[in-house]
Amino acid sequence: MAMIKYRSQVLSMLVILFFIQTFMPIHIHANPSLPIVKDNGPITIEVYPQRHQLVVYLDQIPYKTFPVAVGNPSTPTPVGEYIVTYKGKNWGPSFGSRWIGLNVPWGTYGIHGTNKPYSIGQHASHGCIRMRNRDVEKLYELIPVGTKVTIFGHVLGEANQEPRLISEGDVGADVQLVQNRLQNAGYFHGQCDGRFRSSTTIALKKFQRQNGLIPNGVVTLKVYEKFGLLE
Repeated sequence: MAMIKYRSQVLSMLVILFFIQTFMPIHIHANPSLPIVKDNGPITIEVYPQRHQLVVYLDQIPYKTFPVAVGNPSTPTPVGEYIVTYKGKNWGPSFGSRWIGLNVPWGTYGIHGTNKPYSIGQHASHGCIRMRNRDVEKLYELIPVGTKVTIFGHVLGEANQEPRLISEGDVGADVQLVQNRLQNAGYFHGQCDGRFRSSTTIALKKFQRQNGLIPNGVVTLKVYEKFGLLE
């Protein structure tokens, strides 16, 4: 009898469990959701040579502003849009503690530290963007390779200064602009790479001769005027 009673109790419990699982909802309490971390979006850099400022943007919102030194009039900082292609440490005293390289097609340009912190806020470099070492170290940790860098300005310089005279051996966006004008006029058939080589000199001299200018291979104010770049 005891065994029959035990089996009856077990059967009753199984029936009760069946009904509970079948007809009663079971609520599963999940762990609380993790806090949502805001995606800051893409990091970009804008450089304003006339203000001697470098601004870091997070998702198009200004995040940090740093004072910088930029190129002097004879070796200007290249205007345009570039990409960070390399990051390195301790390139040498002149480059300070950090180097952030840009893909400027006609030379080696970058954002770097300096052993001349007193030059910050001036047009004092050979085209690179100088920062105080403590500032460039912060920037170095903040931005990845591939960051877009926009340098504002006009390739011929600011409105209150005359464009530089350029000739063979010079490099820059102004050289590239001259090459484009010579190419469009049918004088230059090489690559418009911003490097003033002998092929550019030959094309320029031909242009000068046919436009009544002294064929000296130097882009003077008169040449700029003939190109329609100056009034």
